Amino acid sequence: MTDPLPVLGEPPAAAPPGVLAACDGSDGSLWALDRAMTEAQLFALPLYVLAVVNPSPTGYPPGMAELVRESIERLVDSMADGLRRAVATVQAARTEPYQGELALHVVLGNVIEVLLSCTTGQHTLVVGARGNGGFTRLLLGSVSSAAVHHSACPVLIVPAPPARRQ
Repeated sequence: MTDPLPVLGEPPAAAPPGVLAACDGSDGSLWALDRAMTEAQLFALPLYVLAVVNPSPTGYPPGMAELVRESIERLVDSMADGLRRAVATVQAARTEPYQGELALHVVLGNVIEVLLSCTTGQHTLVVGARGNGGFTRLLLGSVSSAAVHHSACPVLIVPAPPARRQ
């Protein structure tokens, strides 16, 4: 049995530049991760897979942060496990597994803010057209839309495969 992939609790570094893949565990992010692996392999770049956890979109009242620290740690651990499973799932489905440099990152914060801050110095950002948001009728989700308009590097948006489009 192989050791689990390590997951870093900090954003990816801007050097060396690589392919940054946003992954929230949705089908769209898995398709994007597959494409990110292809891009990283094609350009011989490292692949940085990033999951962002926003445990409280509205913040905590004074004193509450200490009370929820254990829950946040469990949430981060769960997202790290999910990120490992996402990579394993995509690798198993590929005809040729990705063999390049790979780093997994789980970071706390606002999803869009963290993702955009991580694009500085990167070669490419790869995102799915839609993630886990509830508005499936939209062509682009809020994260992919923000990425297109505000990323510091080129953005590749990966749509669902033709058989999965609605």
